[in-house]
Amino acid sequence: MKQSSKRLIVFLSFLTSAVITYAQSIVIPVETKQNALVLQVSAEKYLNIVYFGNKLTNKNEYNAIAQVYKADHNKSGYNSAYTTSGTRNLLEPAISVTHADGNMSLDLKYVSHKVTVINADVNLLSILLRDSLYNFEVVLNYQTYFNEDVTEQWSAITHHEKGDVVLNKYASANLYLQAGSYWLKHYHGEWAREMRPEEEQLNHGIKTLDSKLGSRADLFQPPSFMVSLNKPATENEGEVLFGNLEWSGNYRMDMEVDPSNNLRLIAGINNYSADYTLKPGTEFTTPKFVYTLSNEGKGRASRNLQTWARKYKIVDGEGPRLTLLNNWESTFFNFDEPKLASILKDTKDLGADLFLLDDGWFGNKYPRNDDHQGLGDWEANKAKLPDGIAFLTKTAQENGVKFGIWVEPEMVNPKSELYEKHPDWVVKQPQRPLIEMRNQLVLDLSNPKVQEYVFSIVDDLFTKNPSLAYIKWDCNSLMYNAYSANELHQSNFYTDYVFGLYHVLDKLRAKYPKVPMMLCSGGGGRVDYGALKYFTEYWPSDNTDPLERIFIQWEYSNFYPALTSSNHVTNWGKQPIKFRTDVAMMGKLGFDLVVSKLKPDELAYCKQAISIYKQFSEVIWHGDQYRLQDPWGNDFAAIVYVDQDKSKAIMFNYLVNNRYDAGSKMPVKLKGLQPDKNYAVKEINLFPGSKSTIKPATYTGNFLMKVGINPDVRDNRNSVIIAAEEVK
Repeated sequence: MKQSSKRLIVFLSFLTSAVITYAQSIVIPVETKQNALVLQVSAEKYLNIVYFGNKLTNKNEYNAIAQVYKADHNKSGYNSAYTTSGTRNLLEPAISVTHADGNMSLDLKYVSHKVTVINADVNLLSILLRDSLYNFEVVLNYQTYFNEDVTEQWSAITHHEKGDVVLNKYASANLYLQAGSYWLKHYHGEWAREMRPEEEQLNHGIKTLDSKLGSRADLFQPPSFMVSLNKPATENEGEVLFGNLEWSGNYRMDMEVDPSNNLRLIAGINNYSADYTLKPGTEFTTPKFVYTLSNEGKGRASRNLQTWARKYKIVDGEGPRLTLLNNWESTFFNFDEPKLASILKDTKDLGADLFLLDDGWFGNKYPRNDDHQGLGDWEANKAKLPDGIAFLTKTAQENGVKFGIWVEPEMVNPKSELYEKHPDWVVKQPQRPLIEMRNQLVLDLSNPKVQEYVFSIVDDLFTKNPSLAYIKWDCNSLMYNAYSANELHQSNFYTDYVFGLYHVLDKLRAKYPKVPMMLCSGGGGRVDYGALKYFTEYWPSDNTDPLERIFIQWEYSNFYPALTSSNHVTNWGKQPIKFRTDVAMMGKLGFDLVVSKLKPDELAYCKQAISIYKQFSEVIWHGDQYRLQDPWGNDFAAIVYVDQDKSKAIMFNYLVNNRYDAGSKMPVKLKGLQPDKNYAVKEINLFPGSKSTIKPATYTGNFLMKVGINPDVRDNRNSVIIAAEEVK
């Protein structure tokens, strides 16, 4: 039998099982391993959500769900799968438009649907909706990752009217949840204060999470959240929905408790100053909204997203990561070839894989000796690097390490050759004074010429330096005076800017598919799965104080896998180097300090730490993560990573309260182990000359998960790492 015939049989089989047709309606369950989002087509051809929760064993019972709810939402349209405006709906819409004739009503009805089997784990359901009067249609897409219990949802909008249509709102997803109460946990922040959590009960009215920053749009508030049903979920108990909009520009998420006490959740691009003019026959595809529902608390939801991200979203998510030494905090802008050659030697001596050259290596007419000039002029500075980047790649090879480089290609200093040549390439209002951030402006990525220029910056670095092994891609400016000399319709700009950025990154990844790239935006300014699909890792915060980082990295870990978190050991904070290094090991380890100024025992410790890290890195990068004790409200924090075979685990413990007698008084129960396996438990990564207070011993997984282990965290033992390895 031909492969195509086999695929057709699988497709038809899946379609038969996924769609249940009754005399009154069509029921479409969107199922993953544990959950089901159940869509129902009414007799009037409206597509509604009738259920979202644990899936039923008997699919035929999905049709009975709507009958057992007594609310009148089916008549009012509260539970629409993609809520329109201007007709029967009176609540917050997912989509609103202005037709070519000026009419602002929309009435989408079900036409058809199809299921595409992508592989044994992934299916795509596409549902066609069409307006009852205008030649306007929307395809709702639900891509399910069965084993991971993850769904990506987005819409594709087209029309064939006699003129342009304006999209006034164009969400990616519209969900409907039914519970007794709803608890939203979301995040706020600023530079060096990322991922500050807040939790509140959602009441009647609308709670909106949004960004209007244009670029670096996640700075004040990331597009990640969780909604608990009936009560706030704990790490291991409760029903909770995790969501993340895969978009690196302005976003908006509306959460509305409707008159029937159900929660309507609408997520997508922010329509603030962004009415989008759409030509006939052109498809507008919204960004994906990814979500997972867990009935085993926040920990299960996190592991769902982390597994999905490693497998399907992050670049080389199932591959290794490079340890590195960065020069920023050791030199800032003040360096030359001899100084960098010395740091390259330090990289080898330390045992790191790669040396990363940060800001300040470029600009000649306007040398980049501080952040006031030179940005945009990507030629090696002849005074600092007379032999160019080639000298550094050659020296790196001689030392047996790799070489990487910093770029910020989306930005420009007004004092630069690029700005002198192309002032029209910059985002600015033509009649208003410039507003700068960090002495720089944003390049207009809605302009194809600017897109080509930004691509060429990175492409030239690789072309001229084939051994270049790493890119740190920065983005430090917000978008003021939003205006594009390239756009006919200015309200298209905010959206087209991000499409332009993604076009550049698509082109780079097509040519350099697996080169490691760090997503850096002065911290969390662009940590979202829309950008992360192009990167191997992200920079959580410029705040590298290890005590602060415990809290920042803890909250990021709800949504992103450990191998994506770039954690550097620096001189920030008052903690000893062991504490700083241990915290950085909970992810992708790097160093940003003057190696030559380390004391002999500190240097010996750092070398040892890298060696131990490499022994356990596979567990940290690709294992299951269990947050054991929250740093908020406790004396110490604890987190463990367990490999897929449940044969190896590494547990990190940190004192976060320095008050008198603070520490671990009780054992911490581990998770994720196999109960009937025996594990040798011992403390690792001790500072030279110190002794562990934990006696090496062997315990069953059952003991470690029901009784636990006390890491003896306290003053003078403020950072403790414990390893558990199967005894065979």
